[in-house]
Amino acid sequence: MRVVLATGYEMGHQPIHLGSPAAALLDAGHEVKCFDTSVHPLDDSAVDWADALAISVPMHTAMRLGIELAKTVRSRRSDLPICMYGLYATLGADQLSGSVADKLIAGEYEPSLVSWVDGLGDPSLANQIEPVVVDLNRRGTTTPARELLPPLSTYARLDAGGDQMLVGYVEASHGCRHRCRHCPVPVVYDGRIRVVDPAVVVADIVDLVAAGAEHITFGDPDFFNAIPHSMRIIESVHAMFPDLTFDCTIKVEHLLGHHEDVARLARSGCLFVVSALESTSNRILDKLRKGHESNDSVEAIDLLRAHGIEMRPSFLPFTPWTTMDDIVDLFDFVVNHDLVGNVDPVQLTIRLLIPDGSLLLDDPELRSSLGAYDIDRLSYEWSSSHEVEQLQASLASTLEKLTVEAAPNHEIFASMWSIVGEASGRPSPVPDFSHESALGRPRLTEPWFC
Repeated sequence: MRVVLATGYEMGHQPIHLGSPAAALLDAGHEVKCFDTSVHPLDDSAVDWADALAISVPMHTAMRLGIELAKTVRSRRSDLPICMYGLYATLGADQLSGSVADKLIAGEYEPSLVSWVDGLGDPSLANQIEPVVVDLNRRGTTTPARELLPPLSTYARLDAGGDQMLVGYVEASHGCRHRCRHCPVPVVYDGRIRVVDPAVVVADIVDLVAAGAEHITFGDPDFFNAIPHSMRIIESVHAMFPDLTFDCTIKVEHLLGHHEDVARLARSGCLFVVSALESTSNRILDKLRKGHESNDSVEAIDLLRAHGIEMRPSFLPFTPWTTMDDIVDLFDFVVNHDLVGNVDPVQLTIRLLIPDGSLLLDDPELRSSLGAYDIDRLSYEWSSSHEVEQLQASLASTLEKLTVEAAPNHEIFASMWSIVGEASGRPSPVPDFSHESALGRPRLTEPWFC
């Protein structure tokens, strides 16, 4: 069978969620072409060539783009079988299954994806396959087929004090042991993790280094979910490539519970750790079941810095429970803990998404205040106070304008600081953010957002 794999957005990195299933399909004897539509449109000739189209949807934005892509392809070839696979694939399954897509696969998608393609060529197999599947069986033993993907130079780079380096992206594990209520991962994995064969991860990194990567991003939901596994990989890689640096994502509570392993991260070349601080309000952190309080965030920042590692926090400032004081506290937190150079401004504008199946839907207080489900946005509608809603809109429009003008991040933050001060009735002078810590902290050149 001839299979086109496509994705619309994988957070600015070379799409492993095309490369990994491509390798599995090639091993099964199928022909494969890969398209990252953020780099190159899916052209009509590829659609005409294909016996099947499978669209990668590992996050919310990718899912929305994937739905639009599926509809566009359907308008050209109504007979072409379409599958959507990845963490968000079963989001809104009742509305999407059979109309937008013939097959929806979440979890460890490779086995079910291969089975689906096999079944397209064998009607006796096709009749045995359910249209919606959540598969948590991990069986992949092949390194991603990165030769089918756009080159690393197409994607985000590491900016470390002005020097920009090519970045490779890998995943050493999937799923998470935790059940934070706003997160899409526990909806699929329900507190479980699945590790990728260490030999596969190391071999993939070797290939990425050969392709020019000088830095690796580990995209695991939490790199410390399986510490012996993760440490085995980074220490093996460090022994081979002593100058190769990396970043990873780790929860606050895991950082504080594993001081010795933080030191091992530093010795192995870790430049920064992404951590979902979300809020400085303990009330909101409890609602989200984050497992830490605001003071723990400060301790984690200090712990990482003691080992020469910076934290790059992600935030969720705007929720149904957010007050104006919460936003003021958050901006003060960023300044007081010298994080202006660590925070992508988009993180200070993000609104909570409540997709179908969200664990937050079990909260009686929230459920009573929810609006309708918006199938286009793939989220339930909600609102907070009028003043907070206005502030979010003002921050978002300012961010969009200054981003188009290519303003540096510290100048964007300064503008946001002034807006928050005016909206809260507590204006204060804009601090001087032009020092080295605001400009020289290591970061990826494309901001992360969901």
